[in-house]
Amino acid sequence: MKTLDAAMLWTPAGWQADAGFDLDARGRVARRRSAEPSASDGWIVPGIANLHSHAFQRAMAGMAERQTNPSDSFWTWRETMYRFAARFDPESLHAVAAQLYAEMLEAGYTTVCEFHYLHHAPDGRPYDDPAAMSRALVAAARDTGIRLTLLPVLYMTGGFDGRALGERQRRFGHDVEAYLRLLDTLRSDEGDSLRIGCALHSLRAVPVDAMRDVLAALPSDSRVHIHIAEQIGEVQDCLALRGARPVEWLLANVDVDARWTLVHATHLTEAETRGIAGSGATVAICTTTEGNLGDGLFPLRAYLDAGGAWGVGSDSHISVSPIEELRWLEYGQRLVTRHRNIAVRPDSPSVGETLLCGAMASATRSSGHAIGMLAEDEHADFIVLDTDAPQFAGVQQGDAIDRWIFSGNRNLVRDVYVGGQRVVANGAHRDRDATAVRYGQAMRKLLAD
Repeated sequence: MKTLDAAMLWTPAGWQADAGFDLDARGRVARRRSAEPSASDGWIVPGIANLHSHAFQRAMAGMAERQTNPSDSFWTWRETMYRFAARFDPESLHAVAAQLYAEMLEAGYTTVCEFHYLHHAPDGRPYDDPAAMSRALVAAARDTGIRLTLLPVLYMTGGFDGRALGERQRRFGHDVEAYLRLLDTLRSDEGDSLRIGCALHSLRAVPVDAMRDVLAALPSDSRVHIHIAEQIGEVQDCLALRGARPVEWLLANVDVDARWTLVHATHLTEAETRGIAGSGATVAICTTTEGNLGDGLFPLRAYLDAGGAWGVGSDSHISVSPIEELRWLEYGQRLVTRHRNIAVRPDSPSVGETLLCGAMASATRSSGHAIGMLAEDEHADFIVLDTDAPQFAGVQQGDAIDRWIFSGNRNLVRDVYVGGQRVVANGAHRDRDATAVRYGQAMRKLLAD
């Protein structure tokens, strides 16, 4: 039986000295015990779940930062995204996703929820293997060692009015029957490191009857993710054609519960904020992408007061750092309120600990994996902090997490383990160089005229 010993282990209740674990053959925590100090692995934090990812968009990060018109917005950014999406095939998707997942692991993400809608060839025709693009992502996760929740996306219409998909959206599309077949095919590969869930692209892209048919066909424990209330235009269209705001409509018409993750949910009324919290659903907040796209700010303080569950995602991968997501989640609240230290719990004045606790508490319910707390029978996914770094000089239990999140841009993750296996050592992914070579080759192909 493999063992793990921590000089310090962070839990929502604070740091625990000399925490020891026995791991079973599956890489799960078999039991907790006292540590052997001479074998200590240092200051350990459970791994962080990335709740929202579009892997292919890693290839376009930094390439949509030139003004196309004075009213640049998400909708103009989407034109660049469509151009990149049209160039991917399974081979290039694997290379880009592997680079992304290696970067995630180095930053401290140990699980990723992949919201995947590049299903078919660019002209909309299915590949000979309709699951080819999904399998490319599964292979990239397996090759890099990250834990994956794959969320194939149902995408059927181009707007709330039911218009057909545009030419550039055809590779995203399925009818209900074909979509359910895809899920069934992929579930045969599920295991400890892979879960298959369901993603409904958005209310505008999934007709009501199709949504209900899919939800009725899902296994009872399937995770369900959906983009919602990300854009003001989306809210206005939903009001005009359904007579309700997006979150308002969803909560009134669907049995939203703890299996659900609402991605963004940026534009909320007070009633919607309380409604999400009361449902048990998780909100995936993607601060750096929402900032990059000019989406708006999530009402974090009100949501915390309502007892809502939330986590973070890197979404378009303009940043691949959980620290930056958490830091700017807090900074956005400071900018809009003109106060400091907004995200705190009644039992802790630490912003960093409140943020980390929120991200950990949502990990299992959003991903479907037993992760987040290093509790018995959970996967042994964890981060070893680089406490020899100058940013941790004189570190104390009471300031360690705040220093990690707020003390600069040097990566303070030393080692990363997934299922008890080390995938990052001294800050470098085990296959960093070869992965980067394949990524470079794929990028040159994607960018070729």
